Amino acid sequence: MKHTVRLADTGEAFFCREDQHLLQGMQSFQIGKPMLDAITVGCRGGGCGVCRIRVVEGDYEAKKMSRKHVSEAEQAAGIVLACRVFPRCDLLVEVLPVSTSV
Repeated sequence: MKHTVRLADTGEAFFCREDQHLLQGMQSFQIGKPMLDAITVGCRGGGCGVCRIRVVEGDYEAKKMSRKHVSEAEQAAGIVLACRVFPRCDLLVEVLPVSTSV
């Protein structure tokens, strides 16, 4: 099943399947388009922390990610790594700047 993922800052949207993490959906949509230059891609496995986003609205499944990059409190507030999140309904997300404190 596909879900619509809307970016809070631009209003742009892309589709993401339930078996696809958000980073994959973002990258598929980005092909030939400059709008998602804001999402940084790193290891794609939850270890580097550069694809941090905040889920503003909607349900998702989050796989294990490094606590070095996303604390339990941050995750409870919707801050997750796009490479470790799978949509379960339509989402509204915010791409966060890459942290330089790691």
